[in-house]
Amino acid sequence: MEKFNDGSGKLSDGYNKIEKWNSEVIEEIAGYYYKILRLLGENPDREGLLKTPERVAKAFSFLTRGYYSEPEEILRSAIFKEEYRQMVIVKDIDIYSLCEHHMLPFHGKAHVAYIPDGYITGLSKIARVVETYAARLQVQERLTTQIRNCIQENLKPLGVAVVIEAQHMCMQIRGVQKQNSVTTTSAFTGCFLSNMNTREEFMHLIANKLH
Repeated sequence: MEKFNDGSGKLSDGYNKIEKWNSEVIEEIAGYYYKILRLLGENPDREGLLKTPERVAKAFSFLTRGYYSEPEEILRSAIFKEEYRQMVIVKDIDIYSLCEHHMLPFHGKAHVAYIPDGYITGLSKIARVVETYAARLQVQERLTTQIRNCIQENLKPLGVAVVIEAQHMCMQIRGVQKQNSVTTTSAFTGCFLSNMNTREEFMHLIANKLH
């Protein structure tokens, strides 16, 4: 691999990995995983596992990064006055989360819609709200209602609709081991609850693909 001088007088191989962690937290979590490896019958001091406790600690810190962000602030950071009163849909938002019962991943898609009442928000903020709540220990049912409530309470639209479709590793690789099962949850407010035609339009639109 080609090397270059990074300005410090030392040669670099072209890959500078920059990560920011709370070193005290990582060290403490890693210590627990070192003990877990022993309890599982492994030797955490063998070559292949020497850095595993630290890697796992960093992985879980990343997967639960949502605890350090406030979805409400994300949404309120980009609210604009706009006289648009038709449906706004952000669909097929990838979600990756950890089931709080087994701390195994679940993943899938979130579809979010709202009908503005004088104010809109940046489209990326919807996706970031979803991502922030997902990056916590979760159950899919609560994740769905948290997204709905955040948008309703902070944007105050005429209605909000959230549908999540996900596959859960706790069902796929342990327990009943049903690899193809998909869990769907939904949560609605306002006109999505009171108007069947509005809800049906939303469900129709998220089911259709552009291509």
